[in-house]
Amino acid sequence: MQHEHIQLHAQQLHRALRDALPIPPLTGRVQGINIEAAYAISEALLQYRLEEGEKIVGRKIGLTSAAVQKMLGVDQPDFGTLTDAMAYEDGAAISLAGMIAPRAEGEIAFILGHDLVGPGITAHDVLAATESLAACFEIVDSRIANWKIAIADTVADNASASAFVLGKSRVPVAGIDLGTCGMVVEKNGEVISTGAGAAALGSPTNCVAWLANTLGRFGIGLRAGEVILSGALVPLVDVAPGDTMRVRISGIGSAQVKFT
Repeated sequence: MQHEHIQLHAQQLHRALRDALPIPPLTGRVQGINIEAAYAISEALLQYRLEEGEKIVGRKIGLTSAAVQKMLGVDQPDFGTLTDAMAYEDGAAISLAGMIAPRAEGEIAFILGHDLVGPGITAHDVLAATESLAACFEIVDSRIANWKIAIADTVADNASASAFVLGKSRVPVAGIDLGTCGMVVEKNGEVISTGAGAAALGSPTNCVAWLANTLGRFGIGLRAGEVILSGALVPLVDVAPGDTMRVRISGIGSAQVKFT
């Protein structure tokens, strides 16, 4: 895909983000839109945000569920970038006024103490580089109308990232079995889903290793201090003003959020 076309589609997505007005899917109407072109659009979209003063604080991994991969006809996860404008503290009230069709999902966040630069990163390397873990909510929001997304659509749209909330507790990774640790998600005081670490490629550490190795092919490393959202362990749920949610992860802690 030519540079001017990449910039054009990045501009469209940036406008959709800022105006909270969705655009039609890129897939089916944009010639030459494959995963590689979609990542180029996503990078151009990120540059617009950085020029506005946002700063990179981490990365997110999506499509870690086998069921979601099958639905979109892909055999790998995807990734997006987190900025400081997307970060909220535990218990925050998040306005949905600037979003289009938001959904929330519970995840385990890795806070890195050391750089991870692929290729060749293993799950063991991820554990050695992790300073601490935290419970997390990610709020996703597609700038593509009605969530009618194929893999190239969500990749171009920064993996549908919108916001994230980290729990207060930070726990060391030692002693945590990330494959079996359980998650419980509540919405408005009722349990709506449960899951375990194995739902994300067998273990969230596998997801972070995949991310480090994939970014390494682009010449990008994961840096000390960055937050890495390792993928959903439970289904996405729609959220609306007035909803409250809580996620609890055994051995790690909890996170809460309210939507206004």
